[in-house]
Amino acid sequence: MKKLALLSIIALSALGLAVHAADATKIEGEGTCAKCDLKTATACQNAITVTGADGKKETILCDANDISKAFHKSVCKGAAKVTAEGVITEKDGKKTIALTKIELAK
Repeated sequence: MKKLALLSIIALSALGLAVHAADATKIEGEGTCAKCDLKTATACQNAITVTGADGKKETILCDANDISKAFHKSVCKGAAKVTAEGVITEKDGKKTIALTKIELAK
């Protein structure tokens, strides 16, 4: 019985990780500062402008987390091409991304 319970826990944990990993999205675009460059925020915040399949540009704001804060010096005061991964959500009519990874595009 204990083995069955343990196997069930392991299976459910693996399923949860697989579902969580599916939520992550990879985007490429131009990273910049929402305050200094775009003038759309009152405090420095990373923003990534992406071009959709329809050709329209859309700005996605980055949530303030350790990854975003550590990368900010790379795009504050000047835009740069970036590749980012994270979970995209919509807050107050604006898209945001909780970054799990961001780097300058190669």
